[in-house]
Amino acid sequence: MAAPPPQMRLPFEPDPECGFCPRLVGFRNGLRTAQPGWHNAPVPFFGTIDAQLLVVGLAPGLNGANRTGRPFTGDFAGDLLYMTLIEYGFASGTYDARPDDGLRLVSSAITNAVRCVPPKNKPESSEINNCRLFLKRTIMAMPNLRAIVALGRIAHESVIRAYGLRLALLPFVHGSQYVLGKESAAAIGALARTKPVSLFDSYHCSRYNTNTGVLTKDMFRAVFAKVRERLADL
Repeated sequence: MAAPPPQMRLPFEPDPECGFCPRLVGFRNGLRTAQPGWHNAPVPFFGTIDAQLLVVGLAPGLNGANRTGRPFTGDFAGDLLYMTLIEYGFASGTYDARPDDGLRLVSSAITNAVRCVPPKNKPESSEINNCRLFLKRTIMAMPNLRAIVALGRIAHESVIRAYGLRLALLPFVHGSQYVLGKESAAAIGALARTKPVSLFDSYHCSRYNTNTGVLTKDMFRAVFAKVRERLADL
């Protein structure tokens, strides 16, 4: 597998040696010894800051983004996500599960609530809280942002908390849509005051969720169809 293409670290990105979460640092260091050819660092934002859509996942997969260095690249979740993004015009080219496959995002971007791979794909609450700084900075850095798709409850809750809103008022429900706007301006920054963002919820596109029928391809497609419809109205 080819190494991820080099890129400049954006100002809102964590340092490759980020030390905020000791448990994740220890896990990362162990992987660097066991798999020195892997990315094994916080996985960077994929896309451009002028995008209208931001997809927020949970965390890098061990054999997916942590290996390849690109969100949702190299595991089953990426197969479904990128296929759907291409279908609805949010990506172009061919997804081949490699960071050098030539796939390009179109007015969309992808990040995770937690940037480093957690053991057993289960971040602890403190790690989610620590990494929210980077999610908030990402949202603030996107001047044209109009829609966020949260993949799973943790991503949803991290977005809501980044906006300074109460979880009880905006619960995670697959297929739901919320508007994040004026009431959260003080927490997320001045952009929210004049540019409200629609939040769309989906179950995570993991193999487990699709194999058990919690999430079907049609259910997932329906979320992005709503996003495309919403952006067309703006």
